[in-house]
Formats: sequence, C-alpha cells, structure tokens
Amino acid sequence: MSQVEESVEVEVPVTTAYNQWTQFESFPHFMSGVEKIEQRSDTLTHWVTNVDGVRREFDAEITEQKPDERVAWTTVGGEARQAGVVTFHRLGEGRTKVMLQMDFEPHGVTEKVGDMLGIVKRQAKGDLARFKEYIEERGRETGEWRGTVE
Repeated sequence: MSQVEESVEVEVPVTTAYNQWTQFESFPHFMSGVEKIEQRSDTLTHWVTNVDGVRREFDAEITEQKPDERVAWTTVGGEARQAGVVTFHRLGEGRTKVMLQMDFEPHGVTEKVGDMLGIVKRQAKGDLARFKEYIEERGRETGEWRGTVE
C-alpha cells in the first residue's frame, strides 16, 4: 500500500468546510479525474473516475463520520483499493485546516509507475487546492449531511 498525506487551509468556518465535504456528488467540481459520484445511501457512494485514460468504477463506504471532525472511508469490491480519512481542524473563527490521509494500492504497471513518480500525491494536493477555491468562492456549502457513522 502507498500513502498520501496532504492538507490545505481554507478561509471558511469548520462547519462550512465539513458540510461541503459531505456533498460527495459535488466532488467532480474540484477533483480531477472524478467524472461522477452517486450517493446511494447515507454510507455508500459509487464513483466513476478517469485518470490518464484509465477508467474505473467502484463503491466506497463511509466507515466513520463525526460532524465537523472527520469522514473516513474504504473502497468495497472492485479493482480500486483505498482507504482514507479527511479531518477538519478549527484554526480560527473563519479558518479551517482540511487534512487528507489516504492509503491506496496501485493497480497495474501504469499506476505503480505513477505512484513512484508522486503523481497521486500531486493530484491530491491539487484537488485540495481546488476544494479551497471552490468553497471560498461560494462562501457557503451546497448542502450538508450532519449524521454520525460509528
């Protein structure tokens, strides 16, 4: 398994950042390579990705969710194998640090070479930077899900 750890500071309150992150169907607006996400239940999402011509479909299950604190997930079935957590840290009245930690298993030669070259790490960093732009431009979340998953 390979690991990625990245973070970004956003100029919105922790609740706003967290609420937006729970809107998985909005991820294609700021995550490169993500074509579509369908929220199938409170804890199950279906992803369609296309990274450098490699198209994948897989399901991801939310394994832990605490409002304004964290969202953790793992893939279920399929070729894509990953697990991760995004945590939210209040830095001030209107400022939040969003931290991503992800473990993933590169599949095939292309993904293994890409991992060795740090492509996944750069993509994660870029996705967080685009999340920052997305939420700061709006100044508010597009929706929210405040449920807890233990």
